[in-house]
Amino acid sequence: MLKKLLKEIMVLISGKQAEPIADLLDGKKYTNEFLIAKKLDLTINQTRNILYKISDHGLVSFIRKKDKRKGWYTYFWKIEISKCLEFLRTLLVKKMDQLSHHIKSRETKEFYTCEKCNIEFTEETALLHDFMCNECGEIVTRKDNTPVIKEYNRELEKLKRELALVDEELKLEKEKIEKVKMKEFKKSEKIREEEKAKKKIASAKKRAENKEAKKKLEKKETEEKSSKTKTSKKKK
Repeated sequence: MLKKLLKEIMVLISGKQAEPIADLLDGKKYTNEFLIAKKLDLTINQTRNILYKISDHGLVSFIRKKDKRKGWYTYFWKIEISKCLEFLRTLLVKKMDQLSHHIKSRETKEFYTCEKCNIEFTEETALLHDFMCNECGEIVTRKDNTPVIKEYNRELEKLKRELALVDEELKLEKEKIEKVKMKEFKKSEKIREEEKAKKKIASAKKRAENKEAKKKLEKKETEEKSSKTKTSKKKK
C-alpha cells in the first residue's frame, strides 16, 4: 500500500513518467541518478528535471559526490517517505474540505440548469437573467441536487478511506523513525558509558601511579636522610 501511495504522489507532482521513481528510490539509502535515468529510460537531464521538481516539495533529498578523475558531480537521491505521506495527507484534507463545502452548498442553495446548453446557474445568476439561459434564451429549470450530493458524498467517503490508509502508513513510518532514533540514542549512550569507564580507569590508574611515585619519593627522602645521619655520625 505504501508504494501505491508514493506512486500516486509522484504522478501528482511530475506526471505518469515519474511513477516508477517510487520503486527506484529507497527510504534508507541514496541511489545513483544515472541508474535512475537508465531505469526510467530517460536522459540524465530529463531525470534531473523530474527529481528537482519533486525536490521542490521536499519529498526527495540528495547528496553529491565528485568524480576525482573527471571532475564532475554525480547526484545520489533518496525518497523522504514521511514527508511524502504528509504531503498527500494535506492534499486529501484540502479536497475533503472542498467537497464538504460543495455538499453544504448543494444542501442549502438552489441551482438551475439549461437542458439545451447543459449549463448550470446559481440562483443569483438565474435571477439576474430572469431565469433565462444567457446562451440560448431558453427558460432554465430548477435542478435536483440529490444526485450531485450523493456523488459528492461517495467521493468524500473514498477520500476518507484513503486518508485512513495514509494515516496508518504515516504512523508506521514514524514508529520506524523512532526506533532508529532510539537505536542511535542507545548506541551513543553506550559509547558515552564506555568513554566514561575509560576515563574512570585512566583516572584510577593515574592516582595509583601518583601514589606509587609519592611512596618512592618518600622512600628516597628517608634513605637520603638516613644516609646523611650516618655520614654525620662518622665525622664525629
